[in-house]
Amino acid sequence: MTIDGRTLDHKTLEHLRIAACKRVREDGELPSVVAASLGFCRTSIYPWLRRVEDEGWDALVEKIAEGPDCKLTEKQRQRVKRWIVGKDPRQYGFEFGLWTRRIVQTLIQQKFGVELCLTSVGKLLAQLELTPQKPLRRAYERDPVRIELWTKEEFPKLKKRARKHGAKIYFLDETGFSSEPNLRRTYGLRGETPVVQTSGQRQKVNVISAVSMQGAFWCQVYTHTLKQGEFIIFLKDFMTGQRGKVFLVLDSHPAHIAKSVKEYVQSTEGRLELHFLPPYAPDLNPDEFVWSYLKGNGVARKPLRQNESLKDRVEADLATLKKDRKLLRSFFKAKSVVYVND
Repeated sequence: MTIDGRTLDHKTLEHLRIAACKRVREDGELPSVVAASLGFCRTSIYPWLRRVEDEGWDALVEKIAEGPDCKLTEKQRQRVKRWIVGKDPRQYGFEFGLWTRRIVQTLIQQKFGVELCLTSVGKLLAQLELTPQKPLRRAYERDPVRIELWTKEEFPKLKKRARKHGAKIYFLDETGFSSEPNLRRTYGLRGETPVVQTSGQRQKVNVISAVSMQGAFWCQVYTHTLKQGEFIIFLKDFMTGQRGKVFLVLDSHPAHIAKSVKEYVQSTEGRLELHFLPPYAPDLNPDEFVWSYLKGNGVARKPLRQNESLKDRVEADLATLKKDRKLLRSFFKAKSVVYVND
């Protein structure tokens, strides 16, 4: 059987060329016999032998073409990288807020007067270690100064106070779960949209939880809207299982900042303190990663069976998560979270 060299990688071809020529030159075998035994065309071995005769064994070493030189200087290449990292195409007059090869191509033409094809732009981005990624959403209303103050000053002070008073720091948040999963991409014939069987049930539940840097986890499932009265009940349940002081970090949801909630916190005589995150900064709450994990690995991946309860499924997922303290601690080490367990 004849081997098609185009199906082999460069190193394998190099090894076969050298092995074939050694069998002819050193072992005295006939070129036609060697070619047939290795599965090559009978005439392919003769050019290799001539190259060894004229240039030596190094002539058989694979040499991969480097391609044409880049039209941009190194200074220009680094400038392209600075355009993209931490920036938005709209800052350069484009209407679209996501970087594409076409936008980079246009910007290079505008700034440098250099025309690059889309393939060259893609190669340039790869060389600059810029890869296509799904971006995180950030609200325009975010206050970077306030966020930096929290991460660099306020939270370090809170950790210091917690160590001094023997208090535990928890992060609290709420979310909703639906029996209708978010379908991701799948494969199908071009022009024919695939059909995926899912449950026709429409169930919704809400969950409130709190997680600590040590991997402790508390949660409750509920179906009603969160109001100040219900939130106080949740806080009482949460504090029932706590010993010593607790510093609870949360967002400024109306139920969290209600007057009655403040009165309840005062009634704990210092056992409970509420500390609020900067507005529009959910990425600073590790409890958000709890929801991200559950929605990506729980109900979303395994649609409800007929007559199955969403509440029971979510409670089972939460119970499993509660046992995995290592996973819970890992939510504090995500890239977008600044908290590290001391």
